[in-house]
Amino acid sequence: MHPKQRRWFNLFLAGIFTFLGAISLAACSESWLHTRSEPPLVFSVITEPKTFNYVLSNEASNIFSYTYEGLTTEDGLTGETIPALAESWEISSDGLQITFTLREDLQWSDGEPLTVDDVVFTYNQLYFNEAIPTAIRDIMRIGESGALPVVEKIDDRRVTFTIPEPFAPFLRNTGLAILPAHALQESVETTDAQGNPRFLSKWGSDTNPADIICNGPYTVASYAPGQRVIFQRNPYYWRKDDAGNPQPYIQELVWQVVESTDNALIQFRSGGLDIIGVTPDYFSLMKREEERGEFTIYNGGPASGTTYLTFNLNQGSRNGTPLVDPVKSRWFNQVAFRQAVAYAIDRDRMVKNIFRGLGEPQNSPISVQSPFHLTPEEGLPVYDHNPEKAKELLLSAGFQYNALDQLLDADGNRVRFTMITNSGNETRRAMGEQIVTDLRQIGIQVDFLTQAFNTVVSKLSNSLDWEACVLGFTGGIEPNSGANVWLPNGRSHHFNKAPQPGDEPIEGRVVSEWEEEIGRLYIQAARILDEDQRKAIYAQTQTITQENLPFIYLVNPLSLSAVRDRIQPIKFSALSGALWNLHELRIEEDAA
Repeated sequence: MHPKQRRWFNLFLAGIFTFLGAISLAACSESWLHTRSEPPLVFSVITEPKTFNYVLSNEASNIFSYTYEGLTTEDGLTGETIPALAESWEISSDGLQITFTLREDLQWSDGEPLTVDDVVFTYNQLYFNEAIPTAIRDIMRIGESGALPVVEKIDDRRVTFTIPEPFAPFLRNTGLAILPAHALQESVETTDAQGNPRFLSKWGSDTNPADIICNGPYTVASYAPGQRVIFQRNPYYWRKDDAGNPQPYIQELVWQVVESTDNALIQFRSGGLDIIGVTPDYFSLMKREEERGEFTIYNGGPASGTTYLTFNLNQGSRNGTPLVDPVKSRWFNQVAFRQAVAYAIDRDRMVKNIFRGLGEPQNSPISVQSPFHLTPEEGLPVYDHNPEKAKELLLSAGFQYNALDQLLDADGNRVRFTMITNSGNETRRAMGEQIVTDLRQIGIQVDFLTQAFNTVVSKLSNSLDWEACVLGFTGGIEPNSGANVWLPNGRSHHFNKAPQPGDEPIEGRVVSEWEEEIGRLYIQAARILDEDQRKAIYAQTQTITQENLPFIYLVNPLSLSAVRDRIQPIKFSALSGALWNLHELRIEEDAA
């Protein structure tokens, strides 16, 4: 057999075995599911839950939208703030006091009453507790002083929040989960051998699900690590339909851990999953199968999140060791270098080849659905593909090329760095591979690695041992929800991370003037209630971001999901996906 034929044959066999293995996995899953008395709703995630502790979670992929609610929530279609655990609220004429009234007879999943005491406990002893490291605190800080609201009980159903100055995002931010004082109070008030609140080890992913108390539509019934999380309907959930029937209607959810988008596709096509995000590389295939497969592909328009390339700009050290090689740190911290990289990346080619035309270049950290989004037509700086411009910027910044067209810095060091992204996401992997190719055209060598999602998050959040990364953030209507990304000391300010409580100290960290300015503008915008004035301020933040490029934004894809036709009524949106109205969904076996 010719070597090329042999290689093709080996790849063919490998593909067959991968396919059969995934089919076998899906078949086992279906066999297991068919032992249930009622059909559950089955969907997948790439990574298993890192924690069942809402306060300590930093991952977008988590269980909490199914298990907890806050005082308010967001309409999945309009983004409007609407009541949840609170049935109503009143805002004082000066905008500094907001009083919420809870619904009557609220209960926790163990049958205990849910009262204002739980609200006060959640905010004062969890979110506002400096001994508990949580990114949530950043979005609740108000003004330049970073003051937190004063939360006080009026009676068992009424609670008041007093703020030091007007804070436009406040009402939307009260969608934060309310947690049970009777289950968690002791863990906050007692400490471990290191003097930390025992709460920091409470409700980890190794916790018995029966011990996790919830207030949302579902509770955690079981968790098999590396396999699945099973949710069961919370019998004490507050929602009822117009006829007085308890909601949600679907008794059980199954969250399958499928660590590859390719395997998730195979499981969906074989009937093992009910919902799947549709990536561009298999959109055409699935579109042809809609009728036969008895599913519908929903298109919510541009996705609300961001995908980006970012460099580690932290110039600090830990225990005398620089977080980033000082030679590379000098490259990364030159604006001209980051701009050159932005010009070198052919995002139009990404849209055409990787996203199959189902998207467009992305330029802003603020979601296109937000009224505060700034467009290029309104003056937002953009970096259209221009490798010659990239080379000019590099040469003007003191870089040089050798006889092999390899980029060197002024000291003769070859420009080479390592870029990481999370494994299992084939689209991000393909984007990373194109970035490697594009940057090679301007003489830069990129060593590209895929790693487990939790490993990537740990590097960005804890060890800070990374050079460049392709990742993404979720988005939304309110820009201040991203304050923990843009405040220089925010927990998600990954490109120049400040040490958080409990972290090892960082010596010599430098915060640039433009970082400080973005943080100042976010604080200013939050205290202004007039939407036009806020838009003007957020326009400045987006302009500064694009001029300095802490994140090089890549592609904004269409938000696409395939859902079995037997699941109704689906009200799909890019803001909230297919399950935001989960409480009213039914599985109609005769829908076909």
